[in-house]
Amino acid sequence: MWRAKLHKSVFAFEWVAICAMLFAGSPVGAQTSGYRIGVLTPGGDFAPVLEGLRQGLAQLGYVEGRQVSFIVEDTKMEALEPVKAAMRLIATKPDLLVTVATSHTAAAKQVTENVPIVFAVLTDPVQSGFVASYASSKNNLTGVSNAAAPLSGKRLEILKEIVPGIKRGLAIVAVKETIAPKSFQFLAESASKFGVQLIRRDVTTKEELETILLDTPKGSVDAIIHVPAILLRNHISLLVEKAKKDKLPFGVHSEELVKKGALVSYGEDNRLIGIQAARLVVKVLKGVPPADIPIETPERPLLVINSTTAKIIGLKIPRQVLDRVDRIVE
Repeated sequence: MWRAKLHKSVFAFEWVAICAMLFAGSPVGAQTSGYRIGVLTPGGDFAPVLEGLRQGLAQLGYVEGRQVSFIVEDTKMEALEPVKAAMRLIATKPDLLVTVATSHTAAAKQVTENVPIVFAVLTDPVQSGFVASYASSKNNLTGVSNAAAPLSGKRLEILKEIVPGIKRGLAIVAVKETIAPKSFQFLAESASKFGVQLIRRDVTTKEELETILLDTPKGSVDAIIHVPAILLRNHISLLVEKAKKDKLPFGVHSEELVKKGALVSYGEDNRLIGIQAARLVVKVLKGVPPADIPIETPERPLLVINSTTAKIIGLKIPRQVLDRVDRIVE
């Protein structure tokens, strides 16, 4: 009798042990390792894109640490050397790459033609040669383009609405970055329409930027018009200081720069772009080739005003502009 009981106990113990080993190595209810997503980003003011990506994927049921994991290469706002970071990401064998900004998408495109790439904040992807068309990239890319360049003219229009007397605007172009000359082209077209003379100054370093600002006397320009570039983002404090000192309206393309002291921005919200890109990531993870996913544009640009800066430069924002403002920074 006792032998039979012992035999049943041993059998039960062995069965429990076998089941435990089987279930320990199997995903139950969710993936334990999940998809590996490589992220190549400049960081800094672009950090909200990654925040939005994480948020968007979680909302779609892709929880970090379960269904997905991230391998992040943050180049700390260094625009000119992202290729090595892209190579490190490819070496980890990710299922997909998410790239942030034009320079970093170019780096990823340079190092792989096989790994799917979902880009965010990429300027003019068709004219820049990244994709064949907005309908189909015809390659391994898809994503959400950047409205920074196409909206350059609209930003000038808003600046003129705030300060109708603008006749001469300082436009500093970081010529080594693809986005800057493209943005200036859009800006120049609008400047001609609005009767604004652009004082263009080309730069490649912080030192050149400092020299240009020192060599621009007070009263020689009526405004500073930001031409998007990582070099200028990195040293935005120099531009903000010049604008405040000379009491110049300073128009930019992102809320992050308004928070740092610029007067007004009209452009996309980087966190919302990250959420938008997450939807495209999920399509790729479900097996849709990037070439079959149309390129998207930011869903809605935002108008943001810095009320403190307006007071510092002695400017009253017109009511018709305030009525359209999405956010006010103080």
